[in-house]
Amino acid sequence: MPDSIFTTILTTGTFTASEFVIVTLTAFVCGLIIAAAYMFRNHYSKSFIVTLVLLPAIVELVIIMVNGNIGAGVAVAGAFSLVRFRSVPGRGQEIAGIFLAMAVGLAAGMGYIGIAVMFTVVVSGLGVLMNLLRFGAEDKGIRRLRIMIPENLDYEGRFEEVFNKYLREYNYDEVRTANMGSMYKLTLSVIPKEHISTREFLDEMRTLNGNLDISLGRAVETQEAL
Repeated sequence: MPDSIFTTILTTGTFTASEFVIVTLTAFVCGLIIAAAYMFRNHYSKSFIVTLVLLPAIVELVIIMVNGNIGAGVAVAGAFSLVRFRSVPGRGQEIAGIFLAMAVGLAAGMGYIGIAVMFTVVVSGLGVLMNLLRFGAEDKGIRRLRIMIPENLDYEGRFEEVFNKYLREYNYDEVRTANMGSMYKLTLSVIPKEHISTREFLDEMRTLNGNLDISLGRAVETQEAL
């Protein structure tokens, strides 16, 4: 690997028009690569993808303008410290994408073009590969079972016989009150046995929970999950 990849094209505190164009285009292209990799088999919004594309160039401009100027750097740090993010927490992969875009913009702003491009390609490629291999993905056979029961019904041990008949595995994830404490809502992760009748399973469950609401569906990752 040539050592030129790890050297900067900028002189501390100064830059030419051609150098500015090069680092800006590099940051923009890296942003496109990061956004395209994130779009592969992921849930996303248009605004988040546009942010990933533009963020490296924005960070690059800030870094190139304060490069070598301590006073300007302190002023920029103070300005950014006033920013408060009031949106809901993002998923772990969204946060990783934001940090990757910022890191690439920082490298480009300091003139390390080779590092910015190499890091973008390697990390984005790893992200795509892990999505292809479904690395860390939850078992497709897992379902979410939600059961409503009245508050005066003792649910402990009540459903186990039906569970053992129709389910290969089950685990209680959450128990909480609903309807101002007049009901309980049970949430379980379950893996049904092969070739069972879902209708028969739900019918038997309804006879045990007072014919209240029961739902069985795929586990869905929320946007707030990390």
